[in-house]
Amino acid sequence: MNITFNQQAKQAEYTKPPYSSGTSDLLSTNVLIIPAGALILFLSLVMALKWKILLQHCRPVTPPNPHDVLEVSSIDLDKHLEMQKVVACGHFASVWQGTFQGSSVALKVFPTALWQEYTKEKDVYKLPLMMHSGIVRFLGHGKIGNEFVIVLELATQGSLNAFLSKTECDWGRTLKLARTLSQGLAYLHTDLKMNGVYKPAVAHCDLSSSNVLVRADGSCALCDFGCSTVLQWQRVQGYSIIVESRMQMGTLQYMSPEILEGCVNLSSGRCLLQGDVYSLGLLLWEMLMLCSDLSTSSPVPEHVLPYETELGRNPSLEALLTFVSEKRKRPIIPHLWARVSQGLLLQELLEDCWDHDADARLTAECAANRLASLSLDV
Repeated sequence: MNITFNQQAKQAEYTKPPYSSGTSDLLSTNVLIIPAGALILFLSLVMALKWKILLQHCRPVTPPNPHDVLEVSSIDLDKHLEMQKVVACGHFASVWQGTFQGSSVALKVFPTALWQEYTKEKDVYKLPLMMHSGIVRFLGHGKIGNEFVIVLELATQGSLNAFLSKTECDWGRTLKLARTLSQGLAYLHTDLKMNGVYKPAVAHCDLSSSNVLVRADGSCALCDFGCSTVLQWQRVQGYSIIVESRMQMGTLQYMSPEILEGCVNLSSGRCLLQGDVYSLGLLLWEMLMLCSDLSTSSPVPEHVLPYETELGRNPSLEALLTFVSEKRKRPIIPHLWARVSQGLLLQELLEDCWDHDADARLTAECAANRLASLSLDV
């Protein structure tokens, strides 16, 4: 329907479909028009083949609004970027504090050998409609020398892990941390259509206090999407996962029982979303344990990771399987919480997030709604 046969013209261009998802090279070929019945039939077959290739490589979604993402080229980075100091080191990348175009930013730097990890995380940040207060703001990406760089907003309080290790929070500050974290996760899990643009649901798959940032205003923002899985909604099966091979995901002590056991149903994405909710329950416990208003009759304990008291700082897979999956144990909730007006609600929230049965857990949105309903008066 998009081809006009013109006897006077030597060539006719094949027009692009309304969506291309960055694969316009597949459709850039000019088609030579010769008014012969056999060749017209041949052209029809070629066009059908091109569409088949397109549909195999592209998802029918509208590309992100160019105003939502700042594309940073290597030249721009070399010209405007200043790297100042290392603030964190992970398995795949180092994080630097620096300045870009005069503003303070965080720079996630990947070595050349980890190009695939860089590409995977960058592509999650670049999904349409990923701008949300509960997700660290993506500012651009590029290359410096032989290293790949993702440019992000700078969260001045660092990771949630570092923040909790040095900060004692009252109920108001704790509730703000919990609410913003749960709202960010709920948004990440939501598939959203707005003004013709589609945001798929995303399972984080590595939710831990090291992969959550704290801003100067005390709000949380999700980061580190290197293990994340983009889900696609199907009317019959619900969320489906597109994976090349089965692999272990996430930080061991935050993994849900079904992921620890290797019993994840890869034909359904809901299991990964509910795995995130289990991790959310552990993170909420991690925050609440350090709330001064929940420990009125005893000193606030030191910051510990989930299961650190019972199994040590770096528990093994075997120890976690025995404790979490076989014995169905969870972090201890202090009896003192029962004396606080909302203590029982908090206990119920945690237990409903880390339930052994994934289908019985809350959704991230429901957890966010429960936290939103809590009073600022503890």
